[in-house]
Amino acid sequence: MTTNDRTYQAFYTNSEPIVNYMVSLLELKGEEIILEPCAGDGVFIDSIVTQFGQVDIEAFELNDQSFKSLSEKYAPLDNVSIKKTDTLTDIELEHLCSTGGKYDAIIGNPPYGAWRNTEERKKLKKKYDGLYAKESYALFLYRSVEALRDGGRLVFIIPDTYLNLHMHKGLRKYLLMKSKIREIALFPSSYFPGVNFGYANLSIIALEKCADQNACLDNTFSIIKGYQSVDELGLEHLSPATILSLNQRTILKNNNHAFLRNSNPRITACLKKAEITIGDICDCVTGFYSGNDKKFLKVLNKEIRNSKRYDLVNLNKVTFECSSNSLAGITTDKIYVPIVKGGNKPYVKPDHWFMEWSADRVSFFKADKKARYQNAPFYFRKGIGVPMVSSRSITGALIENRLFDQSIVGVFPKKEALLYFLLAFFNSPTCNQLIRTLNPSANNSSNYIKKIPLKIPGDKDLEVIIKNTKKIVEQVKTSSTFDLNLEVENHRLIHETYGF
Repeated sequence: MTTNDRTYQAFYTNSEPIVNYMVSLLELKGEEIILEPCAGDGVFIDSIVTQFGQVDIEAFELNDQSFKSLSEKYAPLDNVSIKKTDTLTDIELEHLCSTGGKYDAIIGNPPYGAWRNTEERKKLKKKYDGLYAKESYALFLYRSVEALRDGGRLVFIIPDTYLNLHMHKGLRKYLLMKSKIREIALFPSSYFPGVNFGYANLSIIALEKCADQNACLDNTFSIIKGYQSVDELGLEHLSPATILSLNQRTILKNNNHAFLRNSNPRITACLKKAEITIGDICDCVTGFYSGNDKKFLKVLNKEIRNSKRYDLVNLNKVTFECSSNSLAGITTDKIYVPIVKGGNKPYVKPDHWFMEWSADRVSFFKADKKARYQNAPFYFRKGIGVPMVSSRSITGALIENRLFDQSIVGVFPKKEALLYFLLAFFNSPTCNQLIRTLNPSANNSSNYIKKIPLKIPGDKDLEVIIKNTKKIVEQVKTSSTFDLNLEVENHRLIHETYGF
């Protein structure tokens, strides 16, 4: 893939296996009216014209340079028309959508996260009410499905975030009720070295527009994953373990209509039938941001990761004994407080980072538009810090009367007696399986953490887990390591409690 102007966020599809696979999913006969809503450099058009000769293709393109290039390229072809327009606001296309659609097939690689100015975004948000207007590919997908005639087919290559992210709930409902999804192929964006998509995974979705809602909801389709490279797209030799069959009515009943992609039925059943969730027994909130960490954030020493651009803290000016009384700021000369930041270190994070927290500075943070003095009642309390971005596994570390920053979701149990059990849980493989099924991306936002089902062990096992976790915390504080047997026993007891 190649990139174009960042304003348009165009990633042109120059991968022959992807183009061939996507065109094949349209199952063209050569008599269709086809739309390419974001034509780019015309690779889909080239493939279709080569295979189907005089098929009728309409192509939209907003970028001036690309439009000019496409117009020159296809000038000799009477069956290919190029229009300079914005697919999301084109008046003629809007009229076609309102009258039931026109196109037999639509294929494309729409822009991902394309930038819009504030006024344009307001208009799009109003126009596409119920959709996440900041994400351009979602709007392209919605508009393109609308533009299909009943029975028309669409194939798009887009990020996979529409399958689970909370913001795309409205789009998922629309797709489930207005189309029959035929297939979704998933693969990492890392298959395209040198292109920074800003998304971990991509998907190719193939669907058919359908006016019969019951037929849509009765439809079952496959999610295919486990590709070793894009060259495997469309091949039939993949292991059956990489193919997941999902029913649209079942998905619609899921929380937020999420596409739960775990092949373990016990995990999906646990998510669907949860009697208690983390959000029921804990407050889950994001933390503080100074607006200018380079100026206000200090570091213990320069050996700490990502510390180069920060000044060293004067430990004589640090207040370690913080409490709710510290919310208004420090009135002594000890004007720095420890702050818990991201990073996947389990159980206990050492005090490496410090925020300037004088009374005057806190007043400034409250008034400054760049700062985020948010969820302040939870500052300097006891809880668990879960990094917003994790690598392989979710982790949790104690927040012990510390400030915590916006890269952390602070989890504060309403019953403090559960603190050490929850600390063990957030560092367990069981928790990781649940959060990765809810949201396969590495983003552990508070919305997803709240939805994690919680099963509390019986009194005996609960007592053992709490005792083990307290020992782990004590050992980490004194020696920066701990007895792995304690953690293994915790993992086993939590695993047995959940039963998968």
